[in-house]
Amino acid sequence: MTGDWRMDRIKAALSGENPTVLRRLTAGFAVIGDVQFLPGYSVLLGDEPDVQRLSDLPKAKRLSFLSDMDQLGEAVERACRRLDPAFRRVNLEILGNTDPFLHAHVWPRFDWEPADLVGKPVWLYPRERWSDEQFRLGPQHDVLRDAIGNELDHLRSVT
Repeated sequence: MTGDWRMDRIKAALSGENPTVLRRLTAGFAVIGDVQFLPGYSVLLGDEPDVQRLSDLPKAKRLSFLSDMDQLGEAVERACRRLDPAFRRVNLEILGNTDPFLHAHVWPRFDWEPADLVGKPVWLYPRERWSDEQFRLGPQHDVLRDAIGNELDHLRSVT
């Protein structure tokens, strides 16, 4: 693949060129989010670039995708609970409003979030949070990446 891996995240994952990939799962790729204002934010990318909706998949593959989403959600929950005592819960979302490929968001939520946002959808956070350099994925997130990846490995070994 040539150019920016962000232009086609799924093809980049399939070719091994997507640096955000944590693990290959049954029906997709667990990736850590480009932005980490809520540390541990991750995404499940479907493994078929042309699939736009969950309903585009045959029933068995849909169930595999949803199982992968559950597994990634649990891994994020376990890692975040261990790394931050203010961890509250995980929100799982399949939206499909912007990116034209099947994916699911896994958002950890914390007690330290602003009171006016903690109980609301993540999408209500100010735009600056999404583009602020201090929240951009980088080497400072390696411990978090490893923790989520290790939890995924553990969950796959016990099932």
